[in-house]
Amino acid sequence: MTQARLASCIPLPLEHKLLVSVIEKAKDWALMHGVGMRDRKNFTKDSIQIAPFVLLPSPFPRTEFTKAVELQPVLNELMHKVAHDDEFLTCTLENALQVDEFTANLFDIWVKVRDEGMAQPISLGMLRSDIMLESRCPHTENQCAKHTPYCSWKQVEINSIASGFGHLGPVSREIQSYILRQLGQPELIKNMPANLALSGLCSGITEAYDLFGVPRAVILFVVEEVSYNICDQRFHEFEISEKRPEIMIYRRTLTEIYDETTLNDKKQLILDGHPVAVVYYRSGYEPAQYPSAKEWDARLRVERSTAIKCPSIHYQLAGTKKVQQALAAPGVLEKFMGAGAATGRVRDIFTGLYSLDFDENGERAVDMALADAERFVLKPQREGGGNNLYGSDVREALLRMRHSRERAAYILMERILPPLVAGYVVRPGAAVPPPLTDLVSELGIFGVIIGTKDKIYCNRQAGHMLRTKLADANEGGVAAGLGALDSPYLLDL
Repeated sequence: MTQARLASCIPLPLEHKLLVSVIEKAKDWALMHGVGMRDRKNFTKDSIQIAPFVLLPSPFPRTEFTKAVELQPVLNELMHKVAHDDEFLTCTLENALQVDEFTANLFDIWVKVRDEGMAQPISLGMLRSDIMLESRCPHTENQCAKHTPYCSWKQVEINSIASGFGHLGPVSREIQSYILRQLGQPELIKNMPANLALSGLCSGITEAYDLFGVPRAVILFVVEEVSYNICDQRFHEFEISEKRPEIMIYRRTLTEIYDETTLNDKKQLILDGHPVAVVYYRSGYEPAQYPSAKEWDARLRVERSTAIKCPSIHYQLAGTKKVQQALAAPGVLEKFMGAGAATGRVRDIFTGLYSLDFDENGERAVDMALADAERFVLKPQREGGGNNLYGSDVREALLRMRHSRERAAYILMERILPPLVAGYVVRPGAAVPPPLTDLVSELGIFGVIIGTKDKIYCNRQAGHMLRTKLADANEGGVAAGLGALDSPYLLDL
């Protein structure tokens, strides 16, 4: 079957001399405006290299972009309700906890803090719903002719921790606007939607800070031992410092938090003599990066404190793949949202999500995947690119795990087949000009929600980001070197 295709915003290919000239200018613009990352192979704190970026903005239907933006507050509230439903989280994660040590450790901390009585009922959720256009349609050709070359969009996942690219999303629009001007096409910029992700996310942090309401309090960013995605991280700090210069921001690893913080008799987390108002996790801390008892103890100390966490431990549990799969089961959305129109809108964005538990449904899912592995993605609980399995690897893994409880740590998801678009990807150290290649994109919509179990203080959409990868690549994480920064060019189809 021929894969559907969207047209680039300008005719391609570009003339060779023009292409080389524009790329060289764009690379310099990138370095001078924070479109950068540290080099993983030759790491030094004294330099950055360009982050991979797509030369031209990628087409995306305007109506679908608008739907995604309008739906984000609904998804925010759904995740907030899920995070505060103790029974649902416990039942949903029961099987995964037996085989996924990382999730089990998170769950144990949650139970301890819950049973002790949570010192801080307010949570700050900074979410990102990742979506892709789906070119395949379950209806007849005539019914979907108006949607050609796409049928709908589907949710890939929703991230509740380390939802990055608050800076790199908006600056992607700026670099591509610069490129369009260099190509003599400034009139096209109006079709690239404004992107206020950085200010939108940072205002969520400062609103939580104000709700904490303790003089001399500070904000704490929890970071990795080595930060490669430094521009995206630092620009959040710069934005807060510019808008709220009276607020002090600290960056600490979990090990440093263990060594440098204490809990006082008010259960305030004290760092350098200051109470911590907001703890913002800038890393998902994968199991391979999160091995020490000190780090787990630091996470427990933070959760026991009065600091407002982003995410709180129950928000992180709500963002696991197992919970997202459970939400797609019949009747579950209605439990949280009722039976109104909004519930139908959310259900429409789910692709096929299947449990691999040891029951009739799990066995049926295994049989489906073994019969046609190319249709599916096998997803573990952990965040971040590079962990999913595709195609023949799905079959191999399920054959290995079929009679092992290990399989309960995964979910099965139907693959989304997005339309293709031709484009140029500019990478650090790569030959110039790059080849014209087929690409596919994934749109992320940011959301901010602050509240307790019974009261929501704010709930809004907060910008977007677009990641694009080679059409034949499975993963698309930019920080992992697999994808490229991009921004949407809205089409009226």
